[in-house]
Amino acid sequence: MDSSETADDRLDRAFQALADPVRRAIVARLSRGPATVNELAEPFEITTQAISRHIRVLEEAQLVTRTKDAQRRPVHLDAGRLEELTAWIDRYRIIHEQQFRSLDTVLAELGGPDASRKDASGKNTSRKQTQHKE
Repeated sequence: MDSSETADDRLDRAFQALADPVRRAIVARLSRGPATVNELAEPFEITTQAISRHIRVLEEAQLVTRTKDAQRRPVHLDAGRLEELTAWIDRYRIIHEQQFRSLDTVLAELGGPDASRKDASGKNTSRKQTQHKE
């Protein structure tokens, strides 16, 4: 890793790596435990060399690591790195949830046609959703 690399650079590389569906499937498989390249290649109709290239991209993004275990070189998911990505996403999700709650409060105070309210099950609904067509 380049010492001049910023947190944004690391985020960019991780999200670019996860933009590929094969790499996301590899990450999903590794979430269940370490696996070899051959084990990771099984569900795909691509070569083990192609899987190795995908793993290299995930390694460069610091999402996975490889260890040496006798003849095997299992690939491991770096759960801590995924947690960093989740924390970044959560920061913005929380901001938007707070904005929606504030909007719900304003709408409820105004009592307008789209004001939020809870139905019998406790779920938020708008008045438009609860009106019945006759």
